[in-house]
Amino acid sequence: MSENSQFRFPGATGVGSLPGTDAREAAKTVTGSFEDFPFLAELPARGPGADMIGRTAGMLVELYARVEPSGWRIGDRPGRDTRRARSWLVEDLDALEEFTQGYEGDLKVQAVGPWTLAAALELRNGEAALSDAGACRDLAASLAEGLRLHLAEVRRRVPGARLVLQLDEPSLTAVLRGQVRTASGYRTHRAVDRQVVEATLRDVVAAAGGGPVTVHSCAPDVPFALLRRAGAAAVSFDFALLTERDDELIGEAVEAGTRLFAGVVPGTDGPLSDPAGSVMGVRTLWRRLGLHPGLLAEAVTVTPACGLAGASPAYARRALAHCVRAARSLADNPE
Repeated sequence: MSENSQFRFPGATGVGSLPGTDAREAAKTVTGSFEDFPFLAELPARGPGADMIGRTAGMLVELYARVEPSGWRIGDRPGRDTRRARSWLVEDLDALEEFTQGYEGDLKVQAVGPWTLAAALELRNGEAALSDAGACRDLAASLAEGLRLHLAEVRRRVPGARLVLQLDEPSLTAVLRGQVRTASGYRTHRAVDRQVVEATLRDVVAAAGGGPVTVHSCAPDVPFALLRRAGAAAVSFDFALLTERDDELIGEAVEAGTRLFAGVVPGTDGPLSDPAGSVMGVRTLWRRLGLHPGLLAEAVTVTPACGLAGASPAYARRALAHCVRAARSLADNPE
């Protein structure tokens, strides 16, 4: 069994982003929806610095980024964009602290992982940091140190919580396959060696100080085995993007003790099925893999398919509540 099998998680949580711009309302929604697994909400509708790249760029140590017409670019000193990102993060932490007084249990915080960050942040020449191996190393080291400081601050504010770090890596598969486009758009950056990708992820995972880390990607072909080897205790993914060729990898991950954060609830407005219907595909997968139904509640946490920033506030609240009911259905009737 994997060393990650020591970690157990509640049945449902969110991914990270929510609609709107009110930090207190977001914290109230999250803590009211998930009594045993809330998360630090992200509100990208506030603008640059509240988006996932800008938010994480604001956490970096001795590296700074500013907004250019083409996106976020690494600069020499902290400017207005860095200050704004840090200010919004403090605002979100203030709201979370207010609504988690006396809380004891799991609490999830999110940040962009090193490879998606390297694919998104530009160097001074306009190319992605991904184009420069040294820049990737520096970025990963800065991120790891920034995450240590961020997690320490959250622990100070919510001392009863067990922190779960989520690394958002939607570009990871593109990095591994050499599919990240250059600034011109006519070429793609060279694929990064899988051993380098794994080692870098392992170093950033270590920033959690032995606490559980989940890696989230709502892109197809999530590299489950690589993430497990890098030390991820859980993998978060869009369940609808799975194909039967993923079966063997998922089966190996479950048997090794890796938790699955299964994104089964749509991330944008639309009709919601009954809770049992939402997790029907999970039960079907379990039967196909020949896994014991009793493992379901231990191995699966129900989430939306991706962040809810593109949803209406009313739908986002319904989707989070639906995750809780779907998880209960899975636990009560695993077969």
